Amino acid sequence: MKDGDDLEGGRRHAARWGTAGCVAAVAALLAGLPWAAQGRLPDRLATHWSSGAAPDGSMPLWAAALFPAGMWLLISIVLSVRWRRSWTGPLPWRAIALAPTGVVLVGAQASIVRANLDHADWHQARQPAWGIVLILALAAVAGAVAWRLSIRSTATAPTAAPPELDLPEGERLVWFSHAANPWLQLLAAAGALIAAGALVVLAVGLAGPGVVWPLCTVCGVVALAGAVFSSVRAKVSEAGLEVAFGPLGWPARRWPTAAIESARAEHRLPSQVGGWGYRLSGLGTTVMLRAGDCLVIRPLGRRSDFAVSLDDAERGAALLNALRRRG
Repeated sequence: MKDGDDLEGGRRHAARWGTAGCVAAVAALLAGLPWAAQGRLPDRLATHWSSGAAPDGSMPLWAAALFPAGMWLLISIVLSVRWRRSWTGPLPWRAIALAPTGVVLVGAQASIVRANLDHADWHQARQPAWGIVLILALAAVAGAVAWRLSIRSTATAPTAAPPELDLPEGERLVWFSHAANPWLQLLAAAGALIAAGALVVLAVGLAGPGVVWPLCTVCGVVALAGAVFSSVRAKVSEAGLEVAFGPLGWPARRWPTAAIESARAEHRLPSQVGGWGYRLSGLGTTVMLRAGDCLVIRPLGRRSDFAVSLDDAERGAALLNALRRRG
């Protein structure tokens, strides 16, 4: 239980730091966008439009920069406070609320800067109606993704297999394990934030597509690869072995017990398999997230192994072999 508690505490600690980093990045983007375009903006910025095309409200540049950033920080603090002592676990609804809120605020700030860009007077600013629809659509997508990730992170896993692997007839046992590389997760988050910031800069008009799209492509690939291959979950059951990648558990690889020739635990290092992540080497395919024990299987009819770095790999291999023998 101590190892499980330590692992859960590490996940909560990483989640808190990740949330704080995202909150700080959004606040910096909200405050920095108007200042980045200061030379191309009027002294006062149009910040509100009524049903007509002309704006009916404005703010000085400093207020237009600091007001949404302050509002965002206030909302983040309010949603992060545990108002009841009985709330000792994670707060999944916090991410569900913060994600669409951040998208709406950043989208509104980008549209305001875009509308005021290269105008001498704020009365000349115009706000297209489709911009509001796009912002709301992106906020809905962000909320759905945050909901999906929060539900998966707070799901309770079934009880793992006990050490005794002499399986009585009819008894069903399941083994679960998980591993993650925080540096790959940090790299993925940084790539995603840079790509999102570049898209906002493009939407505002501070940079052209020739500069933004190559940067977004590179950072997007880094973010996607890092997100998929920075964490892994494994499950051993009567159906065989299932290895799922990334926070959404997709993609996933599955081997029925009848398709596995053998299973074992083996100590491997990144230097042996060529680095971190999804690696192909002379040892076969290895999902290397941290040095140490790996669950290694030899698929039936294959000359190469598949290995994944996981905690308690020896017990998973023992259960898999027991299920193979019973099958």
